[in-house]
Amino acid sequence: MAGIRAFADQASVDLYWIPLGAGGWFVKRNGRLYETVVALRDGRPRRDLYHSALEVVVPEGRFVIEQAPVPSTRNGPRGAVAEGPVGLRAAARLRLFRYEVRRWHGGRIPDVAEAVESPRRLSSDAEVAYRVLSLVPQVPTPVWGRDELRTGDMWNSNSVVSWLIARSGLEPDEIPLPSRGRAPGWDAGIAAARRDLVGPGLLPRVPVLR
Repeated sequence: MAGIRAFADQASVDLYWIPLGAGGWFVKRNGRLYETVVALRDGRPRRDLYHSALEVVVPEGRFVIEQAPVPSTRNGPRGAVAEGPVGLRAAARLRLFRYEVRRWHGGRIPDVAEAVESPRRLSSDAEVAYRVLSLVPQVPTPVWGRDELRTGDMWNSNSVVSWLIARSGLEPDEIPLPSRGRAPGWDAGIAAARRDLVGPGLLPRVPVLR
């Protein structure tokens, strides 16, 4: 009850931008290689890469929402509500090739100390915050790193976050990326969400806080 009282008058949805590979040289080095190749292909300067996570506060407490690898050990709850394959669908029988989508009550964002231009407050509306939380189990789980949904962009952690933002009624196009930054997969989540938001069930758009 003490935890509930601590958030009784609060409601918020915050976005965090984490530099790709923060806290790990392997992911950082491969991310730079990937961005170098893509920048050369597109004829543009290389940019910094980021992945994203959400922190949602409601009277019941604080929740962290993100996509992450399935860990090798299951030491305690992480709020995982869905899993998906990494790289190749057939390889998903192996833990190494699976990711999970988390809605972690009282959880933490790894490497949050490295976050850039964060937190970015998206909403202080309790209805929006609850809506985001309720949508997490409905996030699509296509193959990570591929474009199974045919959106023109690969699916990854940024796709999960942008899908939730768009489906909850917030306007992802109003959210700026970090300076000189790029978030691969961001457009995939938006495209997939808007593909579903057609017809009489379309939610009213909610402006993002400035």
